[in-house]
Amino acid sequence: MRQSRLLSGLVLAALMSGASSCVDSSFLDETQTTDLSKEVIFSDSTYTVGFLNHIYADITFDVAPNRFDGGLFDPGEGGLQSACDEGEFKVTAHNTDGVQFVSGTVNPVTISEKTWRTCYNQIRAANVFLANADACPMQADAIKRYKAEARFLRAWYYFLLLRHYGGVPLLGDAVYDNENYEGINMKRATFKECVDYIESEALAARTDLPVRVSGANFGRVSGGACLALVSRLKLYAASPLFNGTTHTDNPELKAVMGYPEADKERWKEAADAARSLIATGMWELYVYHQNPTISSDDPAFNEPGFGFYAQDHGEDFSTADRWNGKRYQFAAFSGNILVSIKGKNMDKERYFDPPQCNSGIPDGGFPTHDLVEAFPMKDGAKAGEGKYNYDRMNPGKDRDPRLANTITYNGTTRKVGTDNRTIYTYKGFGATVDAIGQGTRTGYYWRKGLHRNTSGSNFITVTQVHHAIRYAEILLNYAEAVNEYYGPGHTETVGETVIGPMEVLRLIRERAGIEAGDDGNYGLDANMDQNAMREAIRLERRLELAGEGHRFFDVRRWMIADVTENAMTHGLELTHKMDGTITSRVVDVRQHVFRKAMYFWPIPYNEVMRSSDLLQNPYYD
Repeated sequence: MRQSRLLSGLVLAALMSGASSCVDSSFLDETQTTDLSKEVIFSDSTYTVGFLNHIYADITFDVAPNRFDGGLFDPGEGGLQSACDEGEFKVTAHNTDGVQFVSGTVNPVTISEKTWRTCYNQIRAANVFLANADACPMQADAIKRYKAEARFLRAWYYFLLLRHYGGVPLLGDAVYDNENYEGINMKRATFKECVDYIESEALAARTDLPVRVSGANFGRVSGGACLALVSRLKLYAASPLFNGTTHTDNPELKAVMGYPEADKERWKEAADAARSLIATGMWELYVYHQNPTISSDDPAFNEPGFGFYAQDHGEDFSTADRWNGKRYQFAAFSGNILVSIKGKNMDKERYFDPPQCNSGIPDGGFPTHDLVEAFPMKDGAKAGEGKYNYDRMNPGKDRDPRLANTITYNGTTRKVGTDNRTIYTYKGFGATVDAIGQGTRTGYYWRKGLHRNTSGSNFITVTQVHHAIRYAEILLNYAEAVNEYYGPGHTETVGETVIGPMEVLRLIRERAGIEAGDDGNYGLDANMDQNAMREAIRLERRLELAGEGHRFFDVRRWMIADVTENAMTHGLELTHKMDGTITSRVVDVRQHVFRKAMYFWPIPYNEVMRSSDLLQNPYYD
């Protein structure tokens, strides 16, 4: 007899004490058990809120830097940043999902069930919460707000499923258990049905949530997060992969994988959705070009683009709220729409820091030389084409300041204890454990989101924040949709701000710390046509959102993955000679292999085998 696990992630880990049961179960009745019953959970407000908090736990699991788990003794072998052209994974004996996507060997039998099960476990948990929260003895307004948060979270996990698999089974409010699991609808909803459901749930949740949260509620869902989810959802729906899908000719699957017929109006819907968030006026890019942690007498005090770094560590800069005559009400938190807070530790630093300031080779993988070269110079021009000379052996010199806040390259310093330790990635004379071929496989390490005052082997813990949605993404969503629907020259007034595709790119580059130039265009061509603007927006997404899990899905929704993911990736090999000179050469790292099937993830074989109604994605049969 199949035994159901009734409650998913009942409460916070501190409240869990029962043993879980190992059974043959499907994705909808797979949950954890504890010694706490539903009656106990929802008769105590602390337990009830703890149950809801646990549904939050996985909102960034898919973009986590250690998403691809190598097993108990190697818990983390990179994430999406290592499964696309952004980076190279740490080589181990494990055939993780990331390795499969890079090598073109992904298939339904070997793919992990983690994505499918995590989302449906949390969707089921949200349904349990919504069905029982009214029984909790707490104020009605609090219950209303918490139920709205649960509705958003349910919609959020459905979106994660949608961008991985296409249309998926929609459960509504049903909670399946031992008595009714045979009634589970395993038929995949159409892409349109999923989009409509996610949008309607997000907008319904918005009505019972504050526009923005702060203070003790930072990290909880807001009305703005609901609008931001709809913005991302509509952008995906308008994109080439889904808007008039050509991924399959199978009539049973065509409507599941996207809209069968293309409609340009979907770009307008995407623009409208992004504009709705922008119009609230509650978020803005945190433009700050000084480092408030050091003396104004220090030459390093003036640091263009410091706000790009500070947004990952908002609590450190909560009082740095004024710059150039402007006041930022939420200081470094200004652009944070939805985040996942992982407590105080050095986890990100351990995932990415070089071996010299870590416990070994980092699990998070290594950025490619191709990504490094995509960053412009500090005048905004392509490397080697502006007024600044490009020095490949000193890649941070005169470059877009985001590069130094995204990549650790030869000569970068990191904090180990109270010391500033210089990272050397060269091989040859005086090589260290950080050298290419010993530590890094590409000549670089990731630095995105790492704290400057600690490292993977340090004793200083810092709050770990993983971005689910940033305001910069919404601006880029808007620019992309407007360019596709209205064209590159479109402008409009939203609130008190004139905005359009060009204005968005200027805003992003201003915050990045790129020089405005005499024309105020930050190195951008003021006369771009639609195609040129499209490429400029895609480049800005690649740089601004690097290492945050967007690139893997962006190249798919744009349907360019057959080019970007079918290419050789490169590294930079520096060689230090005994006479003190250093030579460089660009080296091949890995030939990526992409198959048409890999525009979507395969549904795990075990799930498909449980029901003939659950159709597998195209080209995985």
